[in-house]
Amino acid sequence: MNPNHITIIAEAGVNHNGDYDMACRMVLAAKAAGADYIKFQTAVPELVISTFAPKAEYQKETTGSDESQLDMCRKIHLPLSAYATLSELCRTQGIGFVSTPFDLAPIDCLAPLGMDFWKIPSGEITNLPYLRKIGARAEKIVMSTGMATLDEVAAAIDVLETAGTPRANITLLHCTTQYPTPIDAVNLRAMDSLAALGCGAVGYSDHTVGIGVSVAAAARGARVIEKHFTLDRTLPGPDHKASLEPDELKALVDAVRRTEIILGSPDKHAADAERPNIDIARKSIVAARPIAKGELLTAENITVKRPGNGISPMKWDEIIGTRAVRDYATDELI
Repeated sequence: MNPNHITIIAEAGVNHNGDYDMACRMVLAAKAAGADYIKFQTAVPELVISTFAPKAEYQKETTGSDESQLDMCRKIHLPLSAYATLSELCRTQGIGFVSTPFDLAPIDCLAPLGMDFWKIPSGEITNLPYLRKIGARAEKIVMSTGMATLDEVAAAIDVLETAGTPRANITLLHCTTQYPTPIDAVNLRAMDSLAALGCGAVGYSDHTVGIGVSVAAAARGARVIEKHFTLDRTLPGPDHKASLEPDELKALVDAVRRTEIILGSPDKHAADAERPNIDIARKSIVAARPIAKGELLTAENITVKRPGNGISPMKWDEIIGTRAVRDYATDELI
């Protein structure tokens, strides 16, 4: 595995609107865009949302305020039985399958599907029974940290670790739980604080408009980038408006892959691309005027000029005070 590879998760979420065929088309679109994983959300709405739970303001803006949050979610979730076949489709298409469980029953549903990691959403970071159940599996975990304080993140890590998951198996995603996220609420430097908690890696779950913040997060050291996408931003539903369309997802993947190349390695050396310019741009010690053989070399009769294929000016002190071994014309390399 390439240690410089940034994992890109295309978050389908519930943007299939409860339509299994649309979910399948999203798998194909995510694969075509070059994402490493497509991620869904698995829930039994009645087990997750009470009849008294209000909609978030962004949900009211995108889906209206006439129905409850529970009624909205009933419309856009797939049955638990759908995820095994979606997982198989991902395998045949060569893209990783992940789905976020939003309660204990979906954990049991997803466990046999062989996901590479568990995704814990921001809203479950204070759900002790949930954290214990996933932590007890001792498998890799990617956990979003939206809305959480650093102390709450640390407490969740402790629960996962105590339950059986090594800290090194946990990747923490910084994010802001607002759809879309205003630029002044992004705060990418929070990734530094998450990194100080000593987990395996940090990343970024992006709810901003466009791809620029994801690219910035990759440049800042995010090892995982998660971004919502949709087949059509004009579709009805709570998350479409803040999601990328397939061509934009492809642009995100391409930009992050370029960023990987740009980041390179910590080794500071002359790049192959710049080696031909070394002699052209650097300088050498040359004669400042005609010098006769045997003449003492001084600061008055030698100087420093391009090209750099002669004696380096760093050896200036070694050359001063020696005698010319032959005659030199003006500008000739010593």
